[in-house]
Amino acid sequence: MSDGVAGQLEHLDEVTSALEELAGTVGNTDDFGVLLRVVCEQVVRVVPGADMASITVLDGTGARSVAATDERAALIDQAQYADDDGPCLRAARTGQVVRVAVSTARQLWPGFVEVAAGHGVASYLASPLQVRDEAMGAINLFGFGEHGFRDVDQKYLELYATVVDAVLHLSRRALRTQEQVRHLRTALRTRGVIEQAKGILMAARRITADEAFQLLVGQSQRENVKLHTISARFVSEHTGHAVEPDDFTAE
Repeated sequence: MSDGVAGQLEHLDEVTSALEELAGTVGNTDDFGVLLRVVCEQVVRVVPGADMASITVLDGTGARSVAATDERAALIDQAQYADDDGPCLRAARTGQVVRVAVSTARQLWPGFVEVAAGHGVASYLASPLQVRDEAMGAINLFGFGEHGFRDVDQKYLELYATVVDAVLHLSRRALRTQEQVRHLRTALRTRGVIEQAKGILMAARRITADEAFQLLVGQSQRENVKLHTISARFVSEHTGHAVEPDDFTAE
């Protein structure tokens, strides 16, 4: 087996290892920002010649960097956002990989080139990435070497970005499910304490459930306090058992 082939196989092992670690991160965190930072850190390992990485998200509010391995990468991104053009924005908007040697990109993106060269970046590679359901983005690689990135580097990034797209999609779905479960739990707890308050009022005043509910709603409106907070306070006062309103909003 030639040294070149052996080296490629060894690097594929590195890619596989990085993807396995990424999958492990998804299972161990519900912080989407942490996941994006891990993607940046790992893609530098995955793509030869990459020294820094960042992730751009482009939505209705504009463009911004949501993760980066180095402050210099974020500053180079910011120069592109200020000009509303540059390789990362081109990748996000067109859905196409952008690969440039910084020294040859001055005519297209003078602002980007000036800032990138000022931070010692000579090569740049960006691939589109579906960062959020409603927004496209890009994963951006910065190289200090003048290699301009190679075809094989681009293939590694495209492979990694394809898998990351799927991982981020699954993570977003999982986070939405967790959020829905939290809302459901809160709703059930809230309903429970309101029903308790209604029951106490019905027994004490010999009124119907609707009448008890209207009394609670009226008190809520007069004090400009949420209904479940009024109910929790009422239950606490009449049972001697503390019911904290925060219990219904902490999750």
